[in-house]
Amino acid sequence: MSLNPYLTFDGNCGEAFDFYKSVFGGDFMMRSTFAEGPPDMGVGDEFKDRIMHVSLPIGGNVLMGSDTAGDSSGPYVQGTNISISHAPDSKADADEKFAKLAGGGMEIMPMQDVFWGSYFGMCVDRFGVRWMLNLDTGNAS
Repeated sequence: MSLNPYLTFDGNCGEAFDFYKSVFGGDFMMRSTFAEGPPDMGVGDEFKDRIMHVSLPIGGNVLMGSDTAGDSSGPYVQGTNISISHAPDSKADADEKFAKLAGGGMEIMPMQDVFWGSYFGMCVDRFGVRWMLNLDTGNAS
């Protein structure tokens, strides 16, 4: 089981992660822009060069992040721009944990198969903590 911090930025995610890489060393596991996502994501052209996802291993953890992409990703609020990412063991485990975390809170994106080959969902728990559940299913499209 892993819990990893997920940071959200408003256009300077690449710069921030280049800085973190210079501090902690290592290589990015993944770094992609919104332009690399599917066209039906609804991301405006002005956001295509922003970071859709980046991950940098640091010790036994992974620091992850992305930029906002206008209305399709919700507003950026500095100070609340961190989520906890959890890798569940199975779809059943993901569904159970998601239901518990979202209960009394707010569902942002229901658990679903996504284009990067994962079963993924986002919610905010009743304490205002943002969660991302990401089960790698290996079914990238």
